[in-house]
Amino acid sequence: MSVDVLLGLQWGDEGKGKIVDFISKKYDVIARFQGGPNAGHTIYINQKKHVLHTVPSGIFNKNVQNIIGNGVVIDPVTLAKELSQLEKIGIDYRKNLFISRKAHLIIPTHKHLDAASELAKGKKKIGSTLRGITPTYMDKTGRNGLRIGDIELQGFNEKFNNLTNKHKTLLQYYNYENDISNDIEIWMDSINKIQEIQFIDSEYFLNEKLKQNKKILAEGAQGTLLDLDFGTYPFVTSSNTISAGACNGLGIAPNKIKNVIGIFKAYCTRVGNGPFPTELKGQIGDEIATKGNEFGSTTGRARRCGWIDLPALKYAININGITELSMMKSDVLSGFEKIKVCVAYNYMGEEITHLPYNLNQNLLQPKYVTLDGWDQDISGITSKEEIPTTFNKFILFLENELQVPISIISIGPDRSQTIFR
Repeated sequence: MSVDVLLGLQWGDEGKGKIVDFISKKYDVIARFQGGPNAGHTIYINQKKHVLHTVPSGIFNKNVQNIIGNGVVIDPVTLAKELSQLEKIGIDYRKNLFISRKAHLIIPTHKHLDAASELAKGKKKIGSTLRGITPTYMDKTGRNGLRIGDIELQGFNEKFNNLTNKHKTLLQYYNYENDISNDIEIWMDSINKIQEIQFIDSEYFLNEKLKQNKKILAEGAQGTLLDLDFGTYPFVTSSNTISAGACNGLGIAPNKIKNVIGIFKAYCTRVGNGPFPTELKGQIGDEIATKGNEFGSTTGRARRCGWIDLPALKYAININGITELSMMKSDVLSGFEKIKVCVAYNYMGEEITHLPYNLNQNLLQPKYVTLDGWDQDISGITSKEEIPTTFNKFILFLENELQVPISIISIGPDRSQTIFR
C-alpha cells in the first residue's frame, strides 16, 4: 500500500485540519511529518471547536492510529495541555496516539532564545510565533538537540541541563534576562504527562504498516510558501513543509508516495511579516478578515488578507506534485459583487506567470482578472448540484488555470459543511 500526503499550498492556515479529520475514515494511520506547536489545526465537529497544535488531526476518529513523526519538534507543555483537553471530551489518546523517539524536544530556553532573537532584529523581525521552533531546529541541525527517545535513557537530566546552560550563555549575548526556573518545573511535569503516550521507532512502525497494506496519510503543517527552501525566504518556517518533507519527516521512501492533496483558500492570508503580492489593506481586506474570522488559532494574531494568487498557487502545485485540490472558505466570498483573481505579475516591466526569486512589492504588481461573485449563502448547501452558477464558474476558472481537479469544496467550518465534487 502507499502513502498519501496532505499539505497547505499558501502561507498556512488553509484549513488542513478540517480536511484531514473529514477524510480520516479512509485511512488506517495519520502521521504528522513536520513543524511544531506554531501550527494550529482547527476542527469543528457538531458546532464544537477543537484546536490541535501537535496531535495529528485524525485523533477524533477512534479507528485511526495517529503518529507524531520524527520531523516534528515537540513542546511537552503544549502537548500535555492538548492531551488534557482531549481527556475532557472523552478521547482516549493512549490507544491510538504514538510519538517518534527521533522527534526533537523544545525546552524552555528555546522559547527565550526565540524571543531574544526577534527583539534583537527590531524592525527586521521575521514575525516568529515565539514558540521556540527555530532554535530547536537549529539545535537539531547543530547536533545538540534533545529527543523524545532521550527521556527513556539514563543521563536525560544531564543532557537537559547541558543544553539549558548552553542557551543561558547565548542569552547573555543578547543581554536578555528572565527567570526560567518556574518554566523548567512546568516543563518537567509535562514530560511525565507525555510519557502516557507510547514512544515508538516510527520509521519501522510506518514501513511495517505499509507491508500490511495499511493506508497512511502524511499530514503537513504551515504552508508551502513557508517552506525553508522554497518559501518566501527569510520569512519562512524552519522545516520543509512540501511533500518531499514527508519522506524525511517520517522515514518513508519517495516511491511510496501516491496522491498529494493540496489545500488552499478561495482567497489568500498571511500571518506576520513577509511579501504578500495580492494583499488588500482597505475595506475589502477587512471584510474578508471579519467574515473569515482570520485570527491565528495558535497566536491569536490577525491575518493579512488578499485575493487568490494563481502564480503562487501554480508554483506550489508544481513543487509538491499535487494530484487533487481542496478549496476552503468559499463561503467567505459570498456576497461580493466582483471577485478578483491574480493571474500574472508585472515584474520589473515584464509580465510573468511564475513566482520570481525576489517578491519585493516595489518591483512587482499583480495582474487581475475580475469574475462575477455570488449573492447566495452557500454555507447550507449539501451537494454539488446546489452550487450557484457564478460560484461554479469561479471553480471551473480555477481548475482550468491550475490544471488540477478541485475535488473538495469547504463551505463552512464544520465537518458537515463539505462538498465532494
